[in-house]
Amino acid sequence: MSVIQLVLPDFLSIALGWILFHRLRFSMDFFKGAEQLVYFVLFPALLFHSITQTPLSPSGAYSLLQATVAIMAFGVAISWLAVPVLKPSALDHASVAQCAYRFNTYIGLSVAGGLAGTAGQTIMAVIVGFAVPIANMAAVHSLARQNGGKVLREISRNPFVIATVLALLCNILAIPIPEFVDATLGRLGACAIALGLICVGATLSLHGGKGAAKLMTWMIAARLLAMPLAAILIGWILGLSLLEKQMLLLFSALPTASSAHVLAARMGGNGPLVAVTMSLSTLLAALTIPLWLTVGTHQ
Repeated sequence: MSVIQLVLPDFLSIALGWILFHRLRFSMDFFKGAEQLVYFVLFPALLFHSITQTPLSPSGAYSLLQATVAIMAFGVAISWLAVPVLKPSALDHASVAQCAYRFNTYIGLSVAGGLAGTAGQTIMAVIVGFAVPIANMAAVHSLARQNGGKVLREISRNPFVIATVLALLCNILAIPIPEFVDATLGRLGACAIALGLICVGATLSLHGGKGAAKLMTWMIAARLLAMPLAAILIGWILGLSLLEKQMLLLFSALPTASSAHVLAARMGGNGPLVAVTMSLSTLLAALTIPLWLTVGTHQ
């Protein structure tokens, strides 16, 4: 299967979400309810099920943790490098900086499964689980530095983090998962990606980025170009396996998460600017992800 065919179903699902909301007039309440279902139930089930499918060693998990911390630290650093270079307004930068390092988990796990089956999806799920608290802490900190305690509470209650920690414990300690529980989690997880991608499509917007073209370009280039280049270097330095390198590269090439604009709007940031940046990165990722996947097969 070509890389174009590999990613096309995901972007068609996103397009369907856009059509449902913007053309068929499905209500925003419908999509808000669907997003809550995915966030609190379906996606945690997918993470847990994916991580427990392929045995992991403590050393293997630690290598993935090192790689994830390194690539996320690079993303945060390059997002803040825009301040001395572009000198944007503090509010705009605090809002849109997260677009350089937050990631669309739905596309990541979907493409990982198509590219490398269960083993690839397990590695991607571990990377995502490690990256979620880092991304959330960095994003919230940039918008409200004084709320450190609140950030820690939010991270400890994050359903993605809870699912990842429990799944890693079950995997590494070889705790058996009852077959009926595993089957239930698998069926819930199967719904997560499709519904999540449809919700992403509903949030796409190209209105609200006036006067911030350079800042948006910086963050999109960081997300879709600089991050993958850094992932290739990090994978080589840490001596990751070929599959781990490919999954890290795919993770680094993902577009910005649709939840980024929700966080910005909720915390008094420039929500429309973030929505435009997220939307553009999602559309451009349809071109850049196949490019990086082709590079990944020759690492």
